[in-house]
Amino acid sequence: MCRWAAYLGAPIFLSDILTAPAHSLIKQSRAATECKTAINADGFGLAWYDKRPEPGLYRDVYPAWSDPNLAALADQVQSPLFLAHVRASTGTATSRNNCHPFVQGRWSFMHNGQVGGFDRFRKSADMLIDDAHYPDRRGATDSEALFLIACGLGLDKNPRRALEAAVGQLQSMAARNGFQGPLIRCTAALSDGETLYAIRYASDHLAPSLYYQWHETRRGWAVVSEPYEEDTQEWHAVPAGSFCRFTEDAVEISDFAPTGSAQAA
Repeated sequence: MCRWAAYLGAPIFLSDILTAPAHSLIKQSRAATECKTAINADGFGLAWYDKRPEPGLYRDVYPAWSDPNLAALADQVQSPLFLAHVRASTGTATSRNNCHPFVQGRWSFMHNGQVGGFDRFRKSADMLIDDAHYPDRRGATDSEALFLIACGLGLDKNPRRALEAAVGQLQSMAARNGFQGPLIRCTAALSDGETLYAIRYASDHLAPSLYYQWHETRRGWAVVSEPYEEDTQEWHAVPAGSFCRFTEDAVEISDFAPTGSAQAA
């Protein structure tokens, strides 16, 4: 299981979440407390927005705590919207192409969790990616496949329905291939550069952890796998089976119910 953090609000230094807090994302990369894997050393990544509609992207294969370039960048870059991820591989290689976030145009996406038995049907899953997005299939993860499938199912028009359809298709594929464990467990964050979205879902009762808070001093939303500070602000657990939409001054939480439909838009 991986750890991630996302932010939307008044511009802050990336270090305010990545490195400075007592239980920052970088510290979670080697001492996570709310997942089976305490060590998340299989690469890291950042996607951040500023003056251009497309996000900047920085990914590498080193453990996040060991890369001085990441710490230097986080200390200097300010952004009103960013996604950050530290990776614990569930079987695919440690490579830049497999590190999150993934980017398509103005969209960025990152994921924590696993599609059950994905290695058994990876080729079939890849065939769910439409022709327009298949050339951008760079890595081998279930996470990138999920994102690209959703892109082809109307992510630009209706993110919730596109993700419901994409998750539903992969969940059905895991079941058809006889996987006996949980078909899918998932938290994900994504953004189009204006709005921040997040989902928390599992086919069983063990959805990965996900929290959010409104930080009054920073005037912004933080959405995280696990809190990076204690006793300073109130953290809210996102209910399992939820789709969250964060704007500059509000959050909307609705049901997330994967379907097997082939078209979401």
